[in-house]
Amino acid sequence: MNRSNGVFLESHCCPGCGAAGMSVFYTVPNVPVHSVLLLATRAEALNYPRGNIALAFCSHCGFIANVAFDPSMHEYSAKYEETQGFSPTFNAFHRKLAEQLITRYNLRGKQVIEIGCGKGEFLTLLCEMGNNRGVGIDPAYVSERNQSAVKDQITFINDLYSEKYAHYQGDFVCCKMTLEHIQDVADFVGIVRRSIGDRPDTVVFFQLPEVRRILRDVGFWDIYYEHCSYFSAGSLARLFRRCGFAVLDLWTDYDDQYLMIEARPASGQPVPVLAAEDDLAALIRDVAYFAEHYQRLQQQWKQYLHTRHRQGQRVVLWGSGSKGVAFLTTLGIRDEIEYTVDINPYKHGMYMAGTGQEIVEPAFLRTYRPDVVIIMNPVYRPEIQRDLEQMDLYPDLLTVDHAPVMAATGDVPAE
Repeated sequence: MNRSNGVFLESHCCPGCGAAGMSVFYTVPNVPVHSVLLLATRAEALNYPRGNIALAFCSHCGFIANVAFDPSMHEYSAKYEETQGFSPTFNAFHRKLAEQLITRYNLRGKQVIEIGCGKGEFLTLLCEMGNNRGVGIDPAYVSERNQSAVKDQITFINDLYSEKYAHYQGDFVCCKMTLEHIQDVADFVGIVRRSIGDRPDTVVFFQLPEVRRILRDVGFWDIYYEHCSYFSAGSLARLFRRCGFAVLDLWTDYDDQYLMIEARPASGQPVPVLAAEDDLAALIRDVAYFAEHYQRLQQQWKQYLHTRHRQGQRVVLWGSGSKGVAFLTTLGIRDEIEYTVDINPYKHGMYMAGTGQEIVEPAFLRTYRPDVVIIMNPVYRPEIQRDLEQMDLYPDLLTVDHAPVMAATGDVPAE
């Protein structure tokens, strides 16, 4: 056993392919085990339970896992406020994706299963737009927030998906932004495959974060405790093939942040390997690049924020979700940023896990008048800029993927 940055590490087998010898390349100790629970007091936020991150890479299949992850630390419930449905940008993406899937697989008058449905927004869209019936499974679903006219066509189950729900069968199985929360990924995908049984026409669709973008951007803000599993197109396809699926398509969307896979039960006939699956050598290079550069980038951010604080400038974060929590806790930022902005009204008056910043509505900025706004997700920059201009506010706008060097005025360490 060895130790790195306060995290004790052992040799681990890959949860994806079972190979031994996963190598740890990134560690962060003492991070909040949840990022988007509604925490009503600063004391609760500051004292929220913590765990360790130790990302390890499997050179056999390309899977990346937090080998320090402890699933018993989690408390998924109605307090889990993960929705992005208050953003026009996100809603446009969601509707376009639903239209594409309905058209491609003739999802009209069909039975749709969604595993990890959150607040039920996407499943409801599929049922509204295609007159489908649905079953959604998620402990964070809140019935009172679903006002759709097709709500009665959908059965929602407030629970984590497991073998006990494998008897639910559908013409289409959807699982969005859930697999990255699962530690035993091969077991989980195996349950999905067994649930389909001998229904060869059932299509499975998964959406999750794409790890190569995170590695190339050195996006440490995209690494947090809830996400214990990280995939590229190739590692995801290899997992699905091992679990008895034929991979139909792989692609990225939402500014290449989201990785999508479509699959059917394998029939025994050879299925061509898609070009996007051939990424293992590139993954090895991406992991090495991240490991080489993350400390310097984190230091640049720390220096930038410390300098702005000393100058008396007001800096706010826009985006109180997991990216914001990871950004603040990884850098150890408290006093340098007082507030985090979010358009989700359910988060207003709550506090950021680990660092305790109050979450405020955008209108708060009219009186606070920040000098700098750091946007946690660059895809929302046009939307956020419009919101600020409508309030007659023109602060420096920085996106988290480029800010330190682009915004430097001599304060950030040179190359």
